[in-house]
Amino acid sequence: MEVKIYKDKIEVAHEFCNYFADLVADKNDFHVALSGGSTPKLIFDVVASKYGNKIDWSNIHFYWGDERCVAPTDDQSNYKMTHEHLFSKIELPKENIHRILGENEPKGEAMRYSNLLEINLDRVEGIPQFDLVILGMGDDGHTASIFPHEIDLWHSKDHCVVATHPDSGQKRVSINGAVINTAKEVVFLVTGKNKAEKVDEIHNKNGNFKSYPATLVAPKSGKLTWFMDEEAAGSI
Repeated sequence: MEVKIYKDKIEVAHEFCNYFADLVADKNDFHVALSGGSTPKLIFDVVASKYGNKIDWSNIHFYWGDERCVAPTDDQSNYKMTHEHLFSKIELPKENIHRILGENEPKGEAMRYSNLLEINLDRVEGIPQFDLVILGMGDDGHTASIFPHEIDLWHSKDHCVVATHPDSGQKRVSINGAVINTAKEVVFLVTGKNKAEKVDEIHNKNGNFKSYPATLVAPKSGKLTWFMDEEAAGSI
């Protein structure tokens, strides 16, 4: 595991974009699972402005690690956010966008997306393998849409699961732990002082760290990188 700490979320965005550009350079076929949230939103803006004309987007296929079960026009949609802040600003073939259909019935959509991943991605011991999975972490220690109260979903035999937000009850479709940990590389993007407590517990293995899904992120490749700002990393 590698930990990269930067001054603020803007510096995190720029450094992650440099990392991403280097990672996809000269790749003929690159499959990445995206995250939602405020940090990815900033990153999408930066990568579009900084690398919009420098990356061959025709070689990159975009997926999502999780999606809220809402229409793609809904402001809560991870797809809508990504379209507004990245896709609308770059030359990307429509067939390279593989969104979770949040408007569909959740269980059926989880099954459809699982099948899509099996078809589109190489498999390692039966598990679809992304080139890169980008994750965020909630201030409750959740990642993708695997929340502490449903941590068993991490170990589901299904590649994609239906999760329930603990407060709103909103349904979400999420990839499971096996798909995350089979990826060639995994990156956490974590910013803000509200994340500091859980970052401390996870990295120093104290408190309730075992109850946080983010603790379970341990790619078999060994390639796990945390990009954090000083506020989020303040206690490690």
